[in-house]
Amino acid sequence: MGYGSCNLDAGMQKHIALVALLAASLAAGPALAAQQTPPKPDNTKVNKQPGKTADEQSQSKADLDLAKRVRSAIVKDKSLSTNAHNCKVITRDGMVTLRGPVKSEQERNSVEKIATSVAGAGKVKDELVVKSGK
Repeated sequence: MGYGSCNLDAGMQKHIALVALLAASLAAGPALAAQQTPPKPDNTKVNKQPGKTADEQSQSKADLDLAKRVRSAIVKDKSLSTNAHNCKVITRDGMVTLRGPVKSEQERNSVEKIATSVAGAGKVKDELVVKSGK
């Protein structure tokens, strides 16, 4: 047997072909997964709209406590979507501003009602946006 000659039986040839195929599919796997992953949501445009932003959150003990209680009450309601649970709760001088996307008008009303039950009537400004489903 010299260089260039290879005497492999048919079973060994099939085994090598299978290993090569498996290696190729594993190498292509991440590229295929990347093509099938939908793009991440981007709220950059929404976050740049005029109105209160999180950096305007008061650092007074009373306002921080109010924001914490409103956030806890919203998250406690498991019927709300992830977007509603993650809405911005900004407090300043006892006033609560709600911002961000929610999935329906009903959900918007629920979040506002929860915030009002914690902060009090006339103390909540609703800037939530109903996001249409795609």
